[in-house]
Amino acid sequence: MTQDPKANRKQPARIDPNPVEEGDAAETRPGKPQAPPPVKISRGLMSWVVILALLIMLFIVLNSSKRGTPVPSWNAFLDLIVQPEVNADGTPKLGVDGKPVYRPLIENNLVTVEDTRLIASLKESATIKGTNTTIAPGSQITLPIDGLNRDIYLNKLEALGVDHIAKTGVSIWTQLLVTLAPFLLVIALIWFFIARSMRSAGAGPGGMLGSFGKSRHRISSKDMVNVTFNDVAGVDEAKEEVAEIVEFLKNPKKFQRLGGRIPRGVLLVGAPGCGKTLLAKAIAGEADVPFFSISGSDFVEMFVGVGASRVRDLFKQAKENSPCIIFLDEIDAVGRRRGGGFTTGGHDEREQTLNAILVEMDGFEANDQIIVIAATNRADVLDPALTRPGRFDRQVHVPLPDLIGRRQILEVHAKKVKLSPDVDLERVARGTPMFSGADLAALINEGAILATMAGKDYVEHLDLEEARDKIRFGRARKSRKIEEKERVATAYHEAGHAVVQVLLEDADPVHKVTIIPRGMAMGATFSLPEKDRYGYGRRYLLASMRVLCGGRIAEQRKTADVSSGAAMDIQMVTQYARHMILEWGMSEKLGFVNYAGSDTRETFIPEKDYSDGTAKIIDEEVKQIIDEAYADATRLLDQNWDKVVGIAEALLKYETLQSEDIKRLMRGERLGKPTVSELLEAASASGKDKTVAPAPKPLRGPEEEPDSGMMPQPA
Repeated sequence: MTQDPKANRKQPARIDPNPVEEGDAAETRPGKPQAPPPVKISRGLMSWVVILALLIMLFIVLNSSKRGTPVPSWNAFLDLIVQPEVNADGTPKLGVDGKPVYRPLIENNLVTVEDTRLIASLKESATIKGTNTTIAPGSQITLPIDGLNRDIYLNKLEALGVDHIAKTGVSIWTQLLVTLAPFLLVIALIWFFIARSMRSAGAGPGGMLGSFGKSRHRISSKDMVNVTFNDVAGVDEAKEEVAEIVEFLKNPKKFQRLGGRIPRGVLLVGAPGCGKTLLAKAIAGEADVPFFSISGSDFVEMFVGVGASRVRDLFKQAKENSPCIIFLDEIDAVGRRRGGGFTTGGHDEREQTLNAILVEMDGFEANDQIIVIAATNRADVLDPALTRPGRFDRQVHVPLPDLIGRRQILEVHAKKVKLSPDVDLERVARGTPMFSGADLAALINEGAILATMAGKDYVEHLDLEEARDKIRFGRARKSRKIEEKERVATAYHEAGHAVVQVLLEDADPVHKVTIIPRGMAMGATFSLPEKDRYGYGRRYLLASMRVLCGGRIAEQRKTADVSSGAAMDIQMVTQYARHMILEWGMSEKLGFVNYAGSDTRETFIPEKDYSDGTAKIIDEEVKQIIDEAYADATRLLDQNWDKVVGIAEALLKYETLQSEDIKRLMRGERLGKPTVSELLEAASASGKDKTVAPAPKPLRGPEEEPDSGMMPQPA
């Protein structure tokens, strides 16, 4: 059972400006931050809101009951709503039925008939006459009536040709509710925002915006973080560097004895999938301290200033829970270099968030015992103020694992699955160069899935081989129907790669050649690196370029045509040549100079630090290196065309050839192994379909063992 590191740590004496008398707040514990009490809404405020609502309701009721100007009699009402039409000689105009014709003086020629009154609205152009009441045009008039005589007035209005709407049974409460509904809605919204702001004030900063300014971090304790250094493999040097942090969090006095100070920030730099996040969790698991985890994108919100507020809230909570670890994943989302690239002007939310992080990290005291760990795969774009001493003053590189590291990672993930006794993880590790920890975890998982779908009891080596090819190139499309002409072109294309690769000593050995479509490629030639390669020699690069050129040359000689199948080969050859010229100084004309520039990806305009004349020389050098590689590959294939034909015909028959098969064909020998279709026919004839049929795989023969590694050469 581990002991709380806070239990034996002496706290410096403090003078409380507001001392608590003995007996008061007896349950509070010193050293623990007390949450602020919730702010209760005052009853006086509630009373004033209710009184205001009642006054508004009373005003509306009184105002609605007096709405409109009353007229004394029906005749006066009649003079206001209609006017008789007259002829030129002053006589009343009569209609077809012989009755007088009236011109309406009210809006829409409409009268509303209720149980106790008639209501009408005068036009703005109405001529008022025949009444002693002062009534302005455009106003509303009412005539009180007896509900028993309501039908009489309806008949009179119909006789005058006036439209009318009869409203019966409408209570005053219904009218009141319809009238008050908008006001009640407004009052409810105001009350909602007042109550929300009160609650937010009790919980912390945020005000009317509620919890937008609160940090969205995830806190993990010792019980939740069950990752230790034993679960992190393949990065031994990185573990040794961060072990100092664990020791400081466990025993800070050990460093304070000689006046040393642990780095405030540690920046984990590495390619995606190398285990940066896992390493940070292992630090928290080993140190037995709270672990605050948040991503860089969680600081950014639609409201300006929210990111900086969340940064302040995060560091405030971290100081209250020290010693602890703050982990900022993908910090380049907010920590990019300020002042670069295209900006929209005005207030830059990302820069304000970065400024808040810089200020908070400067505010650490020597005894705060807070370690900030950040992870990124683009350390070159971070702001210099973020990586200076005193902030993220230590960078821990988490590289891709080497051969030993890959084997250790495979052993960690292999504990979760049932492996067959014939599985050799050393051979799998050799066959997965440049694989990250995430790729190796996916390899074990994909192998388990393939074995499960095949109904096996264990994960076999063939399943891991297939999983490796699937992760690197995609699933094999065995059911795809390919025309024979295209199939022949693909076979000679891959045979050209294989022959050149076998003939050149500086190229990696061939591991496997296949014409089974996989992913976007119609075929592939796999190579087997003899060691992990961290640098590239000129002879190795030139040999690799000749191997890439061999596919197009063999395909063109066989079919007298060229196709788009060499697109990836052309792209890789061009990249090799440009890297050799621009970055690695492998050109005799241009010499020991870097022309590539820095890759900060801050602008859309590529950086170019050389003249147009130099650019012309660069293009000429790139073209010359590629032309020489193409010419040498053509010469090799012309001298060994019979070997190309032998390998291509074998590919058309077997679809997949292993390294031993290729060596035998290069010596002029013939392959006597049966094809997949011949095995299926033999199994069907012997009546052993259930036991033999699932065994053959189109990638290799049943008696063959796959080699221990590969490095892909795209078709």
